[in-house]
Amino acid sequence: MAIRLTVAALLLAVPLLVSAAEPEVVEQPLFGVRVDGKWGYIDRTGAVVIGLEFDYAGSFSEGLAAVRVGDKYGYIDRAGKLVIDAEFNDANLFSEGLAAVIIGAWETGESGYIDRTGNIVIDPRFDLAHPFSEGLACVRIGDWQTGRWGYIGRTGEFVISPQFDYAESFSEGLARVQVGDRCWYIDGTGTIVISPQFTRGLSFSEGLAAVEIGGRWGYVNRTGAFVIDPQFNLAFPFSEGLAAVELGDRWGYIDRTGAFVINPQFDSGESFSEGLAPVVAGGRWGYIDKTGAIVIGAQFDWACPFSEGLALVLVGDFPTGKLGYIDRTGEYVWEPSR
Repeated sequence: MAIRLTVAALLLAVPLLVSAAEPEVVEQPLFGVRVDGKWGYIDRTGAVVIGLEFDYAGSFSEGLAAVRVGDKYGYIDRAGKLVIDAEFNDANLFSEGLAAVIIGAWETGESGYIDRTGNIVIDPRFDLAHPFSEGLACVRIGDWQTGRWGYIGRTGEFVISPQFDYAESFSEGLARVQVGDRCWYIDGTGTIVISPQFTRGLSFSEGLAAVEIGGRWGYVNRTGAFVIDPQFNLAFPFSEGLAAVELGDRWGYIDRTGAFVINPQFDSGESFSEGLAPVVAGGRWGYIDKTGAIVIGAQFDWACPFSEGLALVLVGDFPTGKLGYIDRTGEYVWEPSR
């Protein structure tokens, strides 16, 4: 039941709420780092807070992170304690209290879901499983070529039967699904909300979805109507009010009307996060602000969006390069290391 308060009542309630409330505990973000093949975690200042003792360390989600010990995956808490034994062949992020894990070899094993205590709550019987989103998870039955995707609920039973060549997680109440060379959007009951008419599409973000039709990308709203006409070579989701699009051989950023806020001028570009976006200029990655000004010079071989005040960057190529973290000034808080 929704509770509605008048402004006067809310103002009267504020002193009581403030005086009675417990101080909010804000957990500091942790970031995975690798040195000489071993992984651990640093805080935002670059201090090591969980020792370099794992063979791989994933991101924290809902207070836990998947780590690899030898050739098996388990989960640690924020103190670095292994709270779910390393017994899985692969492990995903926790989402909505559950995490997808693989039992058996990655190529032939089956995926199921565990809860935060490590108990299997959905038996491993899927060939691939994605995290839960909006109460549903998309899973595949069968191999890459002939398998079919559907959606399960938290009991593991199919809510939307396996029938798609590909499916994505729900976002803003809709999910993109594909059969053959057509994709469309369904709601949580499997009902078609936006009819099959696109060759490709992305998940909804900020009320719009990027879709391709006739070889060009534009944006539709939740009714399927184009609000930005198909005109781009490629288009990314909206983030912080802007979207990266490719026009000709250059990338720029548009607003929700389709007008360029940052003219096409970059070799490539990613979405904005925390006010900055990674872009490629002259073959190297740097960061721009929302005016299009380069605020962190193009100097990296690969760069991720900012998260919790830091961004992961690569110096060198992917197999042998070194990973580091920079802050919003472009200074390293963790020097690139292997």
